[in-house]
Amino acid sequence: MGETSNSSVDDDLLLKAFFAEVGEVERDNEVARILSCFKLNPFEYLNIPFDSTPEEIKKQYRKLSLMVHPDKCKHPQAKEAFGALAKAQQLLLDSQEREYILIQVTSAKEELKSKRKKQLKKDNASKLKSMVDEGKYEQEYLKSEEFQNQLKLKVRELLTDQEWRRRKMQMRISEEEGRLKKDEEETKEMWKRKREHEEQWEGTRENRVSSWRDFMKGGKKVKKGEIRPPKLKTEDPNKTYVQRPVKRG
Repeated sequence: MGETSNSSVDDDLLLKAFFAEVGEVERDNEVARILSCFKLNPFEYLNIPFDSTPEEIKKQYRKLSLMVHPDKCKHPQAKEAFGALAKAQQLLLDSQEREYILIQVTSAKEELKSKRKKQLKKDNASKLKSMVDEGKYEQEYLKSEEFQNQLKLKVRELLTDQEWRRRKMQMRISEEEGRLKKDEEETKEMWKRKREHEEQWEGTRENRVSSWRDFMKGGKKVKKGEIRPPKLKTEDPNKTYVQRPVKRG
């Protein structure tokens, strides 16, 4: 416990000594570096290797955040850089987010190694050296600046590809949700119109029943004051009356 406390005090002293020597130019340069980082890779923001531990992530964040803190750095975009560092640390301390990025890193390494293996088959000298060194040649290459730069670019490529797929999927989901919402609204409108029609139909029920009763009683109901036209008589040999002859002009 005492050793941990002493280590923390030593780190604080080293940080204070470091920032005492940091000038305004260095702070401005760091702000510019942060703002130029690839947005999908928080490791780039903190400028740390992919195998960094959570403790190393926290330590690096503390160092850089103090360097570009708006209260200490006069750069007009210091606040933006400070916020970018905070977000990068949050992502890397989230086990799921960090695991997702490390999966892309592993895929990038495998692709680069496979590509290099194909190149070595064509280069007999390099192939022979690799066999003689029993893997040391390959290990040295993986630690080289050349490989690290290639890895950095390949990780960018894979993260970009994954983000594009995620956005397309999100777009499709949004479109499907929009379609379902539209269908739901159309269905509601259809049932609303049906309900209104049924209510109107039920509202005229008494009138319809009354009209039907009148019809069953002998047709159209005679209103008061209305004269019903006389019915024409036809010849019937069984009747005693004589039909009046029709005058023709």
